[in-house]
Amino acid sequence: MKISELAEKTGLTAPTIRFYEKAGLLDARHVKRDESNNYRDYCEETVEHLLTIKEVQTAGFTLAEFKELDEVCNTGELVAQKATVYIRRKIDAVSEKIAELERVRAYLMSKLAEVQEDQVADQRRLASGGAEPSS
Repeated sequence: MKISELAEKTGLTAPTIRFYEKAGLLDARHVKRDESNNYRDYCEETVEHLLTIKEVQTAGFTLAEFKELDEVCNTGELVAQKATVYIRRKIDAVSEKIAELERVRAYLMSKLAEVQEDQVADQRRLASGGAEPSS
């Protein structure tokens, strides 16, 4: 299939597909060159491969991590064990990121509470005829 059809089936743009190819994420299993016109010809397996790339990116894997994982999985040796190690590492990294974001959220929530308390105090001061609030 031509790149336009592949793009339609995967929801990716043609430049993105070409980028993935240049980055080594699509190999001879996925793309052949028509020698008569040098057009790329993608097989049906490429659709699934590109959809997998989209899924792992959504899961937080970088393209480099996906490439490494894909290479490991294509060795045919201890695939499940090796994939498990990669996935657990990513779960650990995601857990660390969640903890970091929770700390940021807690900080922001405390700052919001402070600002709201100051606002309420200023409103009370104004309502009682006190001085202007200090901003």
